[in-house]
Amino acid sequence: MLLSLAQRRARRGAAVAEGDKLAEANPYETAAGRVVLALGCNLEELHPLWADQQQADRLKRVLDTLHLRKIDMADEVLVVNPDGYIGTSTAREIDHVCSVGKPIRYTEQP
Repeated sequence: MLLSLAQRRARRGAAVAEGDKLAEANPYETAAGRVVLALGCNLEELHPLWADQQQADRLKRVLDTLHLRKIDMADEVLVVNPDGYIGTSTAREIDHVCSVGKPIRYTEQP
């Protein structure tokens, strides 16, 4: 299958979001031709996969590593940070973005 020029030029962006705010940015990023590597689980929502604390703790460690790998795959990173807020996990991910030299954008300046 041949890809169009626009498809070949699509940039991969890893989106780092606070809470459920990524859903608001995702359509805009996609419409701009960016491939969004988004979070796969929101541990703040109830789900059987992380219903008990041991499951949640194990999954949190897995997700922390997975988010860094998504950043490694990305061409650039968008931090969705309503009101400029940046939590502990997001700050760690931003540190990783900086350490690997990826461009970073914010929805709001921190």
